[in-house]
Amino acid sequence: MPGLTRWFIKSALVYFVAALLLGVGLAAPTVLALPPALGVLGPVYFHVFMVGWIAQLIFGIVYWMFPRYSKEQPRGSAELAIATYGLLNGGLVLRSIGEPLHSLWPAAGWGWLVALSSVFQWLAGMAFVLNTWRRVKEK
Repeated sequence: MPGLTRWFIKSALVYFVAALLLGVGLAAPTVLALPPALGVLGPVYFHVFMVGWIAQLIFGIVYWMFPRYSKEQPRGSAELAIATYGLLNGGLVLRSIGEPLHSLWPAAGWGWLVALSSVFQWLAGMAFVLNTWRRVKEK
């Protein structure tokens, strides 16, 4: 298993545990006297689960298991794959910080952080598609 795949999968597992904890935290106010402001973590829960766990796991397995691109570059561009990992995780961290801040204090101008995180995640998706597209071929 390539090293970058291990990074993708281990990061995905960390995000999975984080998503489970966020899910518990979001449900806890129904039975515990916790502040209702925890509700702003709903979008974070969704992104950590879908992007951090699901998408990242898929990216890692695709990088590892899809057909070889060539003998010289069996998994396509290593630089694009590393950029995908960095942009995906950077975007997710920025979104996990920016979404709650923007929800709690919209007038403070935190929207730029959410927008930047979206750009990072979009770039990660485009890098992934660009690196994977050439590996989807007939036998």
